[in-house]
Amino acid sequence: MLNISDNTVKDDIRLEDFSSYNKISLSRANVFFKRWLIITFIILLIILFFPWTQNIQSKGIVTSLNPEHRPQTIHSTIAGRIEKWYVQEGQLIKKGDTIVHLSEIKTEYFDPMLVERTGQQADAADQTIGFYQQKANALEQQIGALRNELQLKKQQLANKIEQQQLKINSDSIDLERAIIDLQIAERQLNRTKALEEKGLKSLTEVEDKNLKFQEAFAKRTSLQNKLAASRNEYLNTQIALTNVENEYLNKISKASSDRFSTFSEKYKEEAKAAKLRSELANYQTRSGFYFITAPQDCYVTKAMVTGIGETIKEGQPVVSIMPKEFTLAVEMEVQPIDLPLIHKGNSVNFIFDGWPAFVFSGWPNLTFGTYSGEVVAIDNEISQNNTYRVLVRKGPNDKDWPDALRVGSGAKCIALLEDVPVWYELWRKLNGFPPEFYNGTKMEKEESKQIENKAPIKSAK
Repeated sequence: MLNISDNTVKDDIRLEDFSSYNKISLSRANVFFKRWLIITFIILLIILFFPWTQNIQSKGIVTSLNPEHRPQTIHSTIAGRIEKWYVQEGQLIKKGDTIVHLSEIKTEYFDPMLVERTGQQADAADQTIGFYQQKANALEQQIGALRNELQLKKQQLANKIEQQQLKINSDSIDLERAIIDLQIAERQLNRTKALEEKGLKSLTEVEDKNLKFQEAFAKRTSLQNKLAASRNEYLNTQIALTNVENEYLNKISKASSDRFSTFSEKYKEEAKAAKLRSELANYQTRSGFYFITAPQDCYVTKAMVTGIGETIKEGQPVVSIMPKEFTLAVEMEVQPIDLPLIHKGNSVNFIFDGWPAFVFSGWPNLTFGTYSGEVVAIDNEISQNNTYRVLVRKGPNDKDWPDALRVGSGAKCIALLEDVPVWYELWRKLNGFPPEFYNGTKMEKEESKQIENKAPIKSAK
């Protein structure tokens, strides 16, 4: 009906009396469906206001909390030949137990008496050092003796020089007297000649005075020669003093040079002895590497080399072990966009491989079969796969992790964040926003609560 006219007959006609109307009317099932839709919409609307725990999901792997408790390989410190195995794969061994025995393959270590002979060489070097020290001491005594002898020689020549000076003085006095005697004899001769010419003296007296003059002249000449000889002897003594000093200084210098050469040889021998002692210590230490031992109580997991007689290189892995005692933890990978939301102490749920679980990621209280832990470490450097590594262990109040869990098992990690309404979480995911960061808000709320709690106390004062 178009209801074009203002005059209607709708109220005057009962549609239920027409069979065609009854055929096209809604059934009761449609009515129930309509009601179900309305109830479902109301329930969904109510659910939208339910609290939802935001979370970050990532993959992880089971590891050990302490690095020394993680699986490791034992390497050979030296190159060698396998002589004997003392363990089997899967065997529990204690710290210090022998794993494998090696023998030498390098020619410089083949001598079975290498340690003893190197020790003998070191002892011989020590004795040589003692001999050099004794020689240096003897040379030092010789230098001292030469110095004392030089002082005695110098004193002896100094005394001789003093005697020569006294002799020169005595000869000078004698010469002066001889000169005076010669002058007197000359005057007497001249006076006698003058008197002889006057006839007052005889020729015999003239000859006698002439003889005395010649004797005085000869004596003066002899004393002059004697004085010259004394002066020459004085000069020779001074020269001898200088020669003696130079001679002994040369001897002392040579002895000092020999002494320093002895010290040089001694120091060379000390260096040789130190090198031999170092080689001896190296050989003794190397001999301890022939037996590879367990660094801690552990299980032998796999032998990297097998057989008897096989040679291995330095640093080559020989066997892999798993420590007996270890504390399990999980390494989870977190994207850089989610890293600011992870803090130490945050709770994380795990689904371990091999342990079924029924999970509601947003409602952890309804989750069944998961295990929980707390964050203990966060890497400051990004890894090669562009994620950050987060280390999680079992918390003090968390239920125990499975005893059969082993290092290397996989795990799905669900890091729990903050509680938000369901509608907000759906809106956030539809828009692609990251989870909310509520630490600042929480701190503000706590500070406001503290201020409110302190305010009445201040007013009461």
